[in-house]
Amino acid sequence: MTVPFVLLVLGALAAATAPRLLSRADWPEREPVLALWVWQCVVAAVLLCCALAMALTASAAWAAVRGNLFAFAPQDVVDAYALPSYGKWSGTLAIALALGGVWTAAMLTREVRAARARRRQRWGELRARAPRLPGEDVPPGERLVILEDGRTDAWWLSGAQPQLVITTAALRRLKGRSLDAVLAHEQGHARARHDVLLHCAGALAGGFPQVPVFAAFRDQVHHLVELAADDTASRRFGRLTTALALVELNEERGVFAPGPVPLGALPGRVNRLLDPAPRLTVGRRLRVTALAMMAPAVPLLIAFGPGLHALT
Repeated sequence: MTVPFVLLVLGALAAATAPRLLSRADWPEREPVLALWVWQCVVAAVLLCCALAMALTASAAWAAVRGNLFAFAPQDVVDAYALPSYGKWSGTLAIALALGGVWTAAMLTREVRAARARRRQRWGELRARAPRLPGEDVPPGERLVILEDGRTDAWWLSGAQPQLVITTAALRRLKGRSLDAVLAHEQGHARARHDVLLHCAGALAGGFPQVPVFAAFRDQVHHLVELAADDTASRRFGRLTTALALVELNEERGVFAPGPVPLGALPGRVNRLLDPAPRLTVGRRLRVTALAMMAPAVPLLIAFGPGLHALT
C-alpha cells in the first residue's frame, strides 16, 4: 500500500503547507493572475492525490474495479502495484475517499444551484427596475444597462446573456476615462470567468472547512480576482486613472476611513495602484509557472510510476 500512502501524505502536506508558503510570499499581489494559477494547481494536486489513492485502494479491494482500471494494462503492470498486499483496510479507505468525492460533488452542485438562484433573483430585480419598453430592440452585443439609483455602483451580471449594469449615480460621478476604467474592470472579471473560480473555491471551503488549503484558496481568490481586474483596467487606462475611478465609485460607502486595511480591501487596492511594486521578471514568472505545473504532475508521476517502470 505504498503508493496510496505516499499520495495521501503528499496531499496532506500540500494542504497544510501551501497556504503558509503562499501567504509569506511577497509576489502574489504583484502578479495576481500568476498567483491564481498557482492556487489552482495546488488545489488540483490535493484533489488528484485523493482521487488517485481512492482508485488504487478500490482496485485492491474489489476485483471488478481492478478489472476496469487495468483493463488494457499488461499483467506486469498490475503486478508492479502489488495490489493484494494492500490489506483489508484498502476497502475502508477507498470508501472513505469515495464519500469525500461524493461530498465534494454535492457541495459543487449546491454552490451551482445557489449561484443560479442568486442570478435569477438579480435578473428579476433588474427586469423589474429596468424593463424593456414595447418594441425596444437591443442590438446583439449591447450589454450595458443604466439603472436609476442614487448609489454609485457598477457590476457584471453573468448568465446566458451577460449584462453590464451601472447606476445613474455612478454615471454622474464618473467621467471620461474614469468611467471607462470601471467598465474595463468589470469586463475583466467577465472575460476571465472569475465567477466560476469563486464558486469552486466557495464550494470546496464550505464542504471541507477544516482543510487549510481550501479555506485559504477561497479567501485569496476573493481579493486576487479584484487585483487582476484592477490590472486589466490599469493596462488600458493607466494606474492613476483606475485608482481615481475606484475612489470616486466607492468614496460614499465609507471604505476609506483611517486605519490599517488589508491589501484586498479598497484602500489597499488603491495604494497598490498608486505605488506599484515592480513586476516579476519574465524568467521568474516562467519558473513559478513551471513549478506550479509540477504540483499536479507529481501525484500523477507517483501513481503511474510503478506501471511505467514495469514497462521499461
